[in-house]
Amino acid sequence: MMHQNYYFLRAFVQEIEPILKGMELATCFSQNKDEIIFGFCKPQQDLYIRAILQSDFACFHTLDEFHRAKKNTIELFENAIGKKVLAVASTLNDRSWAIFLEQNLTLLFKMYGNRANILLFENDEVLDIFHKKLQNDWNLKLSALAKPIEQTWENFCLQNHNIKAIFPTFDKHLLTLIQADSPEILWQKAFSLHQKLLQPQFWVGTFQNLPALSLVEGILENETQFFSAIEALNSFYYAYVRVSQFAKEHEQAKKNIEKLLEKTENYLQKTHQKLQELEESKNLEKIGHILMAHLHQIPQKAESITLTDFYTEKPITIKLKPELSPQKNAEWYYKKAKNQKIERTKLKENLQARELYKDVLRNHLEKIRQITQLKELRSYLKENKLDLQEEKNTEAVPFKVFQIEGFTILVGKNAQNNDLLTQKYAYKEDLWLHAKDVSGSHVIIKYQAGKNFPKSVIEKAAQLAAYFSKRRNESLCPVIVTPKKFIRKTKDLQAGEVIVEKETIILVEPLAPEKLL
Repeated sequence: MMHQNYYFLRAFVQEIEPILKGMELATCFSQNKDEIIFGFCKPQQDLYIRAILQSDFACFHTLDEFHRAKKNTIELFENAIGKKVLAVASTLNDRSWAIFLEQNLTLLFKMYGNRANILLFENDEVLDIFHKKLQNDWNLKLSALAKPIEQTWENFCLQNHNIKAIFPTFDKHLLTLIQADSPEILWQKAFSLHQKLLQPQFWVGTFQNLPALSLVEGILENETQFFSAIEALNSFYYAYVRVSQFAKEHEQAKKNIEKLLEKTENYLQKTHQKLQELEESKNLEKIGHILMAHLHQIPQKAESITLTDFYTEKPITIKLKPELSPQKNAEWYYKKAKNQKIERTKLKENLQARELYKDVLRNHLEKIRQITQLKELRSYLKENKLDLQEEKNTEAVPFKVFQIEGFTILVGKNAQNNDLLTQKYAYKEDLWLHAKDVSGSHVIIKYQAGKNFPKSVIEKAAQLAAYFSKRRNESLCPVIVTPKKFIRKTKDLQAGEVIVEKETIILVEPLAPEKLL
């Protein structure tokens, strides 16, 4: 908020000058876009100034140490390296400050919002600039930046009571503090505020939910007072970076999930359409039957034949491959019918898996929306493998998937897979099953809104749980059945182990999926 204001820069310079004066500019480099690092040193003391000059955020702060990256860095302002600091000064009534170096070199920190830049002058001429895109900065004159203004009542009257003409460094927040109905009161408030800001104190808090720095008490929420401009600036900088970084990563995480959801929806739509086309297409197996029943009526090398469809008692025209015999044409239709059946089955399995994946993505999106801390966000993304490349996130659900009477049944494949199923893919309304007192797969019956779990579905899911356990070859197997909300896992438990707080036991015969479904 006011970290770029003239009054703050003036106070900062007064505090930093005795520290910087006599130091040598030992290094100047950039290792990130829109960022520049200055390293100053003198015997037994180092000081770094890092400037962030983004279009939406321009700020600088100080550090006692900085570890430079080993690669991908670029040297800057090399003409100034090795020069000692002679003086540090703020620019009168301007949002800039300067470090004066030996040999008539000057580093200017121009803190003009989205036009912020750092320039190196030799005498009064620009020698180099950081942001080359700000071409007008090459024409700046160091001597022309100061704005001497006669800040008196008489000049205020000459300026038609335009307070901004007298105090151009008053930003919109300061102007709200001096509103008045008469020029006399306006002047009194403005001059009094001006005097106060020449000896400022500093507050760091939040404004419109973002970290901000103020020179006036009461403007910010949750504000903390500082008596050092350097400490206030550093506190503001790190608070802002934390919040802005969280906002960026939070928004990116949501966009990534939304993109995956969109791709999943598109896949589902196309797959449903493909399945519908297969269902609506002619029954190829029946065509094969019709051909076999009329082999004697089909001439060799025919490209098509019209026969009576004994299923409908209507004529049907069937395309043929002229290079095949009538019997081979029938076999071709049987083979195509078989392939089509396999394709339909595979498409249905893919639809089931992707519907579940969509449900999981929606759950992730809702949880991510509720996260408010960067550390929590990164931990959640890593824990749920959402920080991997998108291609890895689009893999099908990594469990055995079955459909029983319209209910989706998920079966874990191993201990780690069981944990993934129970901890990440199962919700509290789902039903959880497991063979009692032996190792085996976790089994989940997915809940359907407004529907109770049918007894027949529970029994068949229990038979799957029994089959995918160490009791597979027993005649009867006890199986735990309980809502997922009664399943807990503590950090001391091994992979696949859980605590069951409430359970019902049913006895079932273990059955393989192909016999059960």
